[in-house]
Amino acid sequence: MGPHDQQQTTPAAAGGAAPKYRKQEQEPANPEVTEVAPGILRLQLPIHLPGLGHVNCYALEDERGFAVVDPGMPGPRAWKELRAAFARAGIPLARVHTAIVTHSHPDHFGGAGRLAREVGASIVAHRSFRLRWNPAEPNDDIDAEAQAAATSSACVHGSACDGADGHQHHDGEMIREHNWDSPAPWGGRPPAPTRLRRLRWRLLRAVPRWMPTPVPTTRLREADTIRFAKRDWVAVHTPGHTADHLCLFDPAEGVFISGDHVLPTITPHISGLMMADDPLQKFFDSLDKVRVFHDQVRTVLPAHGHPFHDLAGRVDAIKHHHDGRLDRLHTASKELGRAGTVTEFSNYLFSPRAQGPMADSETYAHLEHLAMHGRAERRRRPDGLLEYDVA
Repeated sequence: MGPHDQQQTTPAAAGGAAPKYRKQEQEPANPEVTEVAPGILRLQLPIHLPGLGHVNCYALEDERGFAVVDPGMPGPRAWKELRAAFARAGIPLARVHTAIVTHSHPDHFGGAGRLAREVGASIVAHRSFRLRWNPAEPNDDIDAEAQAAATSSACVHGSACDGADGHQHHDGEMIREHNWDSPAPWGGRPPAPTRLRRLRWRLLRAVPRWMPTPVPTTRLREADTIRFAKRDWVAVHTPGHTADHLCLFDPAEGVFISGDHVLPTITPHISGLMMADDPLQKFFDSLDKVRVFHDQVRTVLPAHGHPFHDLAGRVDAIKHHHDGRLDRLHTASKELGRAGTVTEFSNYLFSPRAQGPMADSETYAHLEHLAMHGRAERRRRPDGLLEYDVA
């Protein structure tokens, strides 16, 4: 994490001292329902993932009822928690007409399929939204350091970037991600969850009534408009954290739903598995894109942590964090005194407790950025591993 990250605290538990949380995003879900913008309620849902304590589900009210953004995790327990949050907010289940999903991670799409099945809710996502139904799907919502603290792709250069249909995609909005069951592009193993989580996913998938697959009924393109909370929202495609990440901007009230793209006190994981030549540059471009709105945005609604106001300041801090990591790679190269593998460079970017495929994935994204900008040379070793000589 960079120096811009803040320490956060939560109110004291009954009869005890206030527990301290290093990051807002780690705070447990608070049952309080708050109005964070005109016609928008914030519901905090518990999530049981390393390094995260809640996901914000925003309820947007209009004459038809409610559209809800990121309705939590899949499974029976999460569904019960979502229903309880609706009850606290006075939202009858039958009045939920739409589930808006910011991106294809389970703590964001989890309840959408169940809402569609139970009450016929529509599902809105970016046009490139696609589930990687694979038990090896990791939790990429947080960076490797935050995940390690809580618990203890690009195509290969010169190769074609093929989509799920086997054809090359040149549409910038139809970026895909590397298959989780294939070797990672850098020659190592891709991120994977624990065996226990893998088993849980298999069980949930085996009982469709517990985890119905969310199938978008509306797929938004860049700059499409859609009406919720009695006003128009503009779709903003923000690849980086995932290929299909979607933000929504409300110019009338100056509200920006940022998902995991811009979070208040952590930087999201940048996946080296995105099938683009330079995943980190995609993320930088997406940050620059949303920064343009800063003088119109009065309230930023993130998927984790508290609403905040300084969009430009937070964007600049996140970019500064990644610039620091790029500089660290140059220092690491001098210390190595030779070309190094992704894992060797990862040892310089992440603490020992964070080492592993998730850290390698983000390190790979940074090394590819340097290579694409002529600041590093890459080559494939006989053993299949990529190695980089950072200028």
